[in-house]
This record gives sequence, structure tokens and C-alpha cells, in this order.
Amino acid sequence: MAGHSQFKNIMHRKGRQDAVRAKMFSKLAREITVATKVGSPDAAMNARLRLAVQAARAENMPKDNIERAIKKALGGDSEAYEAIRYEGYAPGGVAVMVEALTDNRNRTGGAVRAAFAKYGGNLGSTGSVAHMFNHAGEIAYDPVAGTADAVFEAAIDAGAEDVQSDAYRHLITCSFDSLGTVAGALEEKLGEAQSVKAVWKPNLTTQVEEGHAEAIMKMIAALEDDDDVQNVFANFEVSDEVLKKLTAA
Repeated sequence: MAGHSQFKNIMHRKGRQDAVRAKMFSKLAREITVATKVGSPDAAMNARLRLAVQAARAENMPKDNIERAIKKALGGDSEAYEAIRYEGYAPGGVAVMVEALTDNRNRTGGAVRAAFAKYGGNLGSTGSVAHMFNHAGEIAYDPVAGTADAVFEAAIDAGAEDVQSDAYRHLITCSFDSLGTVAGALEEKLGEAQSVKAVWKPNLTTQVEEGHAEAIMKMIAALEDDDDVQNVFANFEVSDEVLKKLTAA
């Protein structure tokens, strides 16, 4: 079983929901502001902004928050953020990619390096693990959106590449370049998604034992708790037995 997405669900269930939600909104707003500054404030003319707004709406971010983030960019008083990607290894040889938006490269780099070191990982150079991942789009829907067959048909018609359905969600995968288009087409047929994300999907995974899995989970949680970090991706897998132990802990 793929580890990162499963552990992310565990952390969210165990976390303080209000605090987690507030931090999520802050990071979504930062991406909307940056997307507006680098392109047009019209989402129809700005693919990055369109994707950022779709992601925010999927997380039920209030419309006022979205509009305020756009106005902040247009007002010219927002911070000058730059996108940085960090790459390295977690315990057990697991590859990790960290995406950040920061106005202080030294602060963010120091915090990311400290998180890797604290939990037995090593920060590497840019490109050290990127070859183990593919840039893709992921769109998630609640099971009530439709049957597996209905969602599969809608996804394929929308231009998606793959659909995985289980008791918890429908997970639709598409190319990164087509994410905005596919998400828009699916919204017309299935309503708003549970989440719309650009992700780094591993093309090579590493099986880890319980001790390493717990350390990796803590490292990812520490990284995601940093205000500058937007996303964290890892290529580990754990057995169902290990997953049950960690879920019950």
C-alpha cells in the first residue's frame, strides 16, 4: 500500500482540524497570490491561477478569501515569493520532494534541512530524486459523487488517464498539463471535487518497515507544518499490517 497518501489521511484525522484548516487556507491563498502576480488576474487567461482557485474551492475555501488573495497581488503590497523545490532522502532510502513558496530562501532552506536531519534524513541537491517521480494531476471525489463505473466514464470523457475507486474516494489521475481542463470538465458532470492537486507521483517505490515508516511520517508532518512548505511527496510503501499499527497508535 502506498504510504504517503495513507499517512496524510491519518495525520489529518488525528490533527487539530481547525488549525490544519487555517494553515491549509493560508497556503492556498499564498499560491493564488503568486499565481495572480506572475500572470493575469483573470483565471480564464491564467492557467496557474485557474488551478489554484480550483484547488481552493475543492477545499471549501470561502470565496471572500480567494478574492482577497487576488486583490492582495493586484495591490502590489504582497511579499515577493519564489518557488523552490527541495529534494532528499528519508530513513530507509525513501525519496522525498518538498515544494515551497518563500520570501526568505535562507529561512526556508534551514527549516527544511533541520526537519530532514531531525528524523534521520538527508537533504540532497536539486535533481537528486526528481527522476523517481512524474509530474501529474490528481482529482479526488467523495464516493457519493457516483458509482465507480459512472466516475470512470466521466473521467475518461474528460481526458483523464486513470481512475482508482474504493470505499473512501474516487482518485482520478491525469497529465499535469491537462489538470485544469480535466478538473473543469469533471466539475460540470460530478460537481466540485474533494481536492484538485498537482502532484509528483513516484515511478519507483521503496518498501519500508515500521520503524522507518514512523520516522518518515513524523518528518513529513514536520515539513508540512512549516508555513513556507506547500507540498511534500515521498515514494515509500508499507504493508497493511504496519499501516494498521500506525493507525492505531
